[in-house]
Amino acid sequence: MKLQRKNRLRAMSLGAVAVSGALALTACGSDDTSSGSGTNASASTQAGSVKCDDAKGQLQASGSTAQKNAIDAWVKQYTLACKSVQVNYNPTGSGAGITAFLQGQTAFAGSDSPLKPEEVAQSKKVCSGGQAIDLPMVGGPIAVGFNVPGVDSLTLDAPTLAKIFNGKITNWNDAAIKKLNPSAKLPDLKIQAFHRSDESGTTDNFTKYLISQAKADWPYEGGKAWQAKGGQSAQGSSGLAQQVKQTSGAISYFELSYAADGIKTVDLKTAAAEPAKATAENASKAIASAKVAGTGSDLALQLNYNPSEAGAYPLTLVTYEIVCDKGNKADTLPTTKSFLTYIASEDGQKMLADASYAPIPDEIIAKVRTTIAGLS
Repeated sequence: MKLQRKNRLRAMSLGAVAVSGALALTACGSDDTSSGSGTNASASTQAGSVKCDDAKGQLQASGSTAQKNAIDAWVKQYTLACKSVQVNYNPTGSGAGITAFLQGQTAFAGSDSPLKPEEVAQSKKVCSGGQAIDLPMVGGPIAVGFNVPGVDSLTLDAPTLAKIFNGKITNWNDAAIKKLNPSAKLPDLKIQAFHRSDESGTTDNFTKYLISQAKADWPYEGGKAWQAKGGQSAQGSSGLAQQVKQTSGAISYFELSYAADGIKTVDLKTAAAEPAKATAENASKAIASAKVAGTGSDLALQLNYNPSEAGAYPLTLVTYEIVCDKGNKADTLPTTKSFLTYIASEDGQKMLADASYAPIPDEIIAKVRTTIAGLS
């Protein structure tokens, strides 16, 4: 009996986690989805803030690796209420996620950068009578992880980071690094700088920071594809984190949640008296000063890479869920709205801090909830 019970518990646990890069969420649904009168008039099942409504079947989504750990946390609660729908989130990277969405392969995409005008125009082919919009859902710091033997604390600024990733600073005992870390015992060790091999919104946001704060040392246009020469590459945020963990002298960039497994992170020098640490709380301080740059129901944000508040961590990103405002497929619309409604809810956003992410500021997430309710 004990063995049977152990096997049942193990099976339940396995059903709630990602398998082979695709996140399988057993999601909402009600066996009775009739719209008749009487006690069955409503097909909504609610547990906490999760409403299953008329969701059914499979829902395909893909994109940002940055939000995968956030979705892992959300699904544990979402699956408690909704049991008859399967939602598969494949963390392929922001660029691949947008491409799949624009080809009509997915119900929504995750991207760490808002849509470009040409992508919005293209989306009108798959959003019948509407277009794709950006819904900010997950915030957080882009941590700069490092592996330097004997160094537990490291401060860098934007110009020095730019020179490191542009191949202009190649050794850890370089004078520029020493100046920022006078008490550190920096070794005579070659710097191993890693960047994303795939198109990535994390790369886009990381380089936007360098362009904004160190343009003279980062003479590139920016974007999802890495543009600087040299360095080494790896697939996805998890790939970069793994390289930092196993490579002496390594440095790279990824969401803070990927540094949870013992990777040390850089403090960033800002205009404030003390360097800013990469924490969800400090990222929230910076994201709170973001402005809505989108028009209509599009809620794309203009991030502030030079916040003035003490402790505000300037290197942040926001992950957007990209969805049609109108013209969503009838068979996936109820499930899309159900899942997005939950992750944008107060309960869904509260879970982010525990997973090393930053909730979207109240004023902005309120607009997101209203927009989701109006999806058609």
